[in-house]
Amino acid sequence: MRALATWCVRHRRIVALLWVAALVVMTVISQAVGSAYSNNFQLPNTESTQAIALLKAAAPKLAGDTEQIVFQTSGGTTVTDPAVEARIDAMLTRVQTVPGVTRVASPYGPAGASQISPDRTIAFAQVTFDKLAQAISNATATRLVDTATSADGPNLKVAVAGQVAEKTNPPSLGGTGLGVILAGVVLLLVFGSVFAMALPLVSAMASLGTAIAIIGLLSHVLKMPQFSNELVLLIGLGVGVDYALFIVTRHRQGLMAGRDTESSIVTAVDTSGRAVLFAGLIVCIALLGMFALGVSFLYGLAVAASLGVAFTMISALTLLPAMLGFIGPRVMSRKQRAHLAEHGPRVVGVGSRSFWSRWSDFIRNRPILPALAALAIIAVVATPFFSLRLGSSDQGNDPVGTTTRTAYDLLAKGFGPGFNGPLELVATGTAPLSTSSLDTLAHDVAAQPGVDHVMPPFVIPTPASQPPVALIIAYPTTSPQAAATTDLINHLRHQTIPAAIRGTGMKVDVGGTTAIFADFATVLTSKLPLFIGLVVLFSFVLLAVVFRSFVIPLTAAAMNLLSIGTAFGILVAVFQWGWLGGLIGVNRPGPVESFLPVMLFAILFGLSMDYEVFLVTRIHEEWLKSGDNRTAVRNGLAATGKTISAAALIMILVFASFILGGQRVIKEFGLGLAGGILFDAIVIRMTVVPALMLLFRRANWWFPGWLDRALPRLTVDPEEPPPPAAALEDRDADEVPAES
Repeated sequence: MRALATWCVRHRRIVALLWVAALVVMTVISQAVGSAYSNNFQLPNTESTQAIALLKAAAPKLAGDTEQIVFQTSGGTTVTDPAVEARIDAMLTRVQTVPGVTRVASPYGPAGASQISPDRTIAFAQVTFDKLAQAISNATATRLVDTATSADGPNLKVAVAGQVAEKTNPPSLGGTGLGVILAGVVLLLVFGSVFAMALPLVSAMASLGTAIAIIGLLSHVLKMPQFSNELVLLIGLGVGVDYALFIVTRHRQGLMAGRDTESSIVTAVDTSGRAVLFAGLIVCIALLGMFALGVSFLYGLAVAASLGVAFTMISALTLLPAMLGFIGPRVMSRKQRAHLAEHGPRVVGVGSRSFWSRWSDFIRNRPILPALAALAIIAVVATPFFSLRLGSSDQGNDPVGTTTRTAYDLLAKGFGPGFNGPLELVATGTAPLSTSSLDTLAHDVAAQPGVDHVMPPFVIPTPASQPPVALIIAYPTTSPQAAATTDLINHLRHQTIPAAIRGTGMKVDVGGTTAIFADFATVLTSKLPLFIGLVVLFSFVLLAVVFRSFVIPLTAAAMNLLSIGTAFGILVAVFQWGWLGGLIGVNRPGPVESFLPVMLFAILFGLSMDYEVFLVTRIHEEWLKSGDNRTAVRNGLAATGKTISAAALIMILVFASFILGGQRVIKEFGLGLAGGILFDAIVIRMTVVPALMLLFRRANWWFPGWLDRALPRLTVDPEEPPPPAAALEDRDADEVPAES
């Protein structure tokens, strides 16, 4: 690390130019090539996937995505007025020419009566593509929506619902700008220097700009969801600023101790930089661990998020030292420079006047009381977690004004919310399908509570060499995201359909977008315990190797689980129960996104490890010096409290700013991460962990000798030579304590 830091400082112009070149070149290439983000929810060995496969084999042109063009009349006109019908027919004729469109089912066709609302003010047309949504380009999606909405006019509103149409919704970057401003304010308050404030922001933004350009190119190779950029910005901005904060803090302390600029930068990178490298790798490994789940939808998310973290980490270890070399002593505040000039060098010790010093004394003297109080608060906040319901939010949660949200609201108004998520019952058999058996199946499904309407069975013409296939469309009474809709799918699959087809030789699979989302939730729920177990086991082994302890990694694993519990307790209360949801624009309670537990656990696990490593590394350093557990915990907490709390505050503000974004999933990420970091860094790491370490005493550092000799040694933050006692002074009010 010292060699890398020295080279970056001495060749800072080259480093800066390389980063600028990488940012400009990758952005230009990305803009020229474009992106291919898509939401792919297909899963192997599920009924919904089998239904798609049957349709593809029997009628490839009917097995693709289905969109709904919805229109509403006003001003006393109806959709059946000749002028309206002519305008819509002309528009649907143009839609038929959109690349990939194989069928347009008009409400004015022979079987279109069910596509017109009872009051004849709302109607919809079904548009079928020859490919699934993830294989349809953004350009085609834009052409579809533009062609459909071209029929807009006086007393006529047109909108499009579906996965293809959703690609045209403008991306929401949430409160990116606000997050940067808030992070800058905190940094300015912590550092008291504009230069020191700007460096972490510049480092983070340069790395994220490059990462997002590369991710856009990778979207042509890996299936990445449309919100990948927003997620990368959310995570990368928080961790990038934090990583730079720790290094800049250490560098400023080196300057105050009398080191020259280059020596101070190199020492900062060789100490705090090692912890940054370790923490960044942990986050990336945790994210890439999602590949073990075998769910292709998560692969792109894992790669995108880990790339964002990796680039911010690399930037903190290369670009940041170069920029520190450019500005020299100006990284210190004016007060610090004046103090250095007047009183000479001094080493920042563990002062007695700071809040964190007093808090450390309180924890040392009364560890049980604050630990119990903190755990009680965590228990209350985490309680809603036990009511967690996973699923996928429907387009009724899209930002108001988007074409998909408008279409959703019109369909719900005219026909009921279930028309936004029809179920596709795909029947097949070894012999020709009996018309009476299909009619019985359709009748029995229509008779079930929760089913609003069932279309007549449609037998798809197939070659004699292929099994016969029939399609029945059923519309639920409830919205796609409703728990009742998931219950209906399970009821149809396990009770209604088996009873209706018994003895007929038919096999029926329930598919459609809504069923795909339901299967997605089921698959991820079943795999979640395995993923959590692997991550917890990995964290235990890694911390045991680093700190030569069994108790510390066990405590860390338990604390990570508590952090996740509080994050999901908050998410359930706000998004699933609707508590205070209106304050952040959540107007419809619904399930928590299926993939959120996996993503949040990976991210929060990595970030929790950041704070755990910075805190315990310093405590371990004090333990090696004194051999006194009480002194080590007290001094380690006092030395890291201000820096960790400032870093956590920055992350909380950055993550919380994304709650202002329009997309529900980004709001969930923002609130979950902000809440998780709040309780993890402030409540758990600053209260529970030191209290438990005080209670465990010397057991914290017990490790079998034979295992100590057998395991490799990993150094996170090398210990610097302790300063002489005479050099230690109490810090000024504006001084930031060392983080490790």
